[in-house]
Amino acid sequence: MIWNKAKYNIAAFLVIATITVTMSACNKDDVYREPNASGKNKPGPVTNVKVTNYNGAAVVKYALPNDEDLLYVVANYSIREGVSREIKSSYFFDTLRLEGFHNSQDYTVTLKAVTRSNIASDPVTVIVHPDTPYYALIRKSLKIGADYGGINIQASNIGKNAVAINTLTVDPVTGNFAIANENYTSLAAINYSLRGYKPEATKFGVYVSDRYGNISDTMVVTVTPGYEEALNKKDFFPYLMPSDAVIGYGGVVQNMFDGNITEDNSANAWQTTIGTSQRLMQCSFGIGKSYTLTHFLMYFRDYGANNPKNFTVYGSNVENPADATTPGGVPQGTQSGDWVCLGNFRVPDPPSGLAQGQTNAADRAYVNNGIDFSMPAGVPPVKYIRIVVKDTWFGLDYTVIREVTFSGVPQ
Repeated sequence: MIWNKAKYNIAAFLVIATITVTMSACNKDDVYREPNASGKNKPGPVTNVKVTNYNGAAVVKYALPNDEDLLYVVANYSIREGVSREIKSSYFFDTLRLEGFHNSQDYTVTLKAVTRSNIASDPVTVIVHPDTPYYALIRKSLKIGADYGGINIQASNIGKNAVAINTLTVDPVTGNFAIANENYTSLAAINYSLRGYKPEATKFGVYVSDRYGNISDTMVVTVTPGYEEALNKKDFFPYLMPSDAVIGYGGVVQNMFDGNITEDNSANAWQTTIGTSQRLMQCSFGIGKSYTLTHFLMYFRDYGANNPKNFTVYGSNVENPADATTPGGVPQGTQSGDWVCLGNFRVPDPPSGLAQGQTNAADRAYVNNGIDFSMPAGVPPVKYIRIVVKDTWFGLDYTVIREVTFSGVPQ
């Protein structure tokens, strides 16, 4: 093949010329032009409005007018008497989601198209009829019962909506109900206990509220909390067993009951070593006396990493119990030598609802304040406790627990 220098130069010139023209065209035509904002004409209204109703919400879909200077569509509506909301959607979209309705009933919504000159179209009204709001559904599912040292509150939150469960007790000074606790949650299955109450008939009120200021009616009950007492950690002692995990970084067992929940380091926690042992992530200790355990607080460093996710608590009422294989996740009541499974527990997901590995300040405050776990009914009395971490949030083979605080009924 003969190389033709002249043809090559001509082809190269044409390519360069083409690129130059193309670049010039881009520089000339790709400059962003702000739409005209000086128009004085009223825009056309939205048309072909369609409504889809949801729990406490409605989605309004519409066709936009053909006005070049259209900026957004605005919806005005009331969610309850005396409270109105305004929601806007830019001209890039043809949908508005309206939220916060107090009841399942007819509500009038006014829609207007607005230009860059802030000129609004004639209003278009539409009727929406949202389904029962989630806060009201949660209130319908609310269950309150007596628990050791207080009450247990349960409810279903299938939509995982952010709500507050508000508990009232009688103020001894005024004789009126006053807020005793506000539990903010978005968990699907709400189940927690409030403690610190005497074993005597006590009146409680519980209602549900949401982020829009909607408030349910109050469920009022009178219950008598069961008696319990906090176990004295000074009576606790390590009970090291051959199958217990190897300690790492000075994280000895007694750190879990030294009463220090403020410092966050290995010298203030039980921590197992990393990867060098195939033993279970477990520890054993005595509690000094025989108790029927009622509940316990467990303190973690955070979510994720090597923090426990699922764990099992064993107990023994035998003096100097012998070691045994005690795997996590076995059915409650399973007997392994001198040890019996008292229950299996899962650390709740972060209250924020963030994905695994992500937490915010509220999540960290939740674990720093200790997570309350109730013991199942019918557990036998014990003098020794064994904690077996079945798995961690990131599936690691080492773990850490900052502190545990047990309560129970002495035997």
